[in-house]
Amino acid sequence: HGSAASEALNKGFSDRCKEVDKPMTALLKDLKQRGLLEDTLVVWGGEFGRTPMQENRGGVESPFVGRDHNPGAFTIWMAGGGVKPGISYGETDPIGYEAINNKVSVHDLHATMLHLMGFDHERLTYPSQGAFQRLTNITKPGSKVVSGLLA
Repeated sequence: HGSAASEALNKGFSDRCKEVDKPMTALLKDLKQRGLLEDTLVVWGGEFGRTPMQENRGGVESPFVGRDHNPGAFTIWMAGGGVKPGISYGETDPIGYEAINNKVSVHDLHATMLHLMGFDHERLTYPSQGAFQRLTNITKPGSKVVSGLLA
């Protein structure tokens, strides 16, 4: 839906949700009926969270409510593939601006997803610009599989 979706949270949001709810439900039901859900990792999310408050750009109140980029708190959902079903993991501050409990970094999320797919995130590397890289950050060790997300 392009930039329009990220500019006006309060306009048409429920319609956009309906556009994905039915197909995602159908996908999960189909995978389960065929016995494939436990072997298929389904991940639904974006590359960052969104701010929970109305924006103020340069001292001018913006009509855009809660749409600025927010790397401090993000939401995804996962199903199948060894994920613990029916849980909510992590907690933000009261306004949803910053993660405060059970924080999961992007590198931890990658480590967990790789683990669920049978890879050791510390051994999986790829060449890029003359150096070997990892999805879980080769320059900052400490990425971990989040055991609380595993079935």
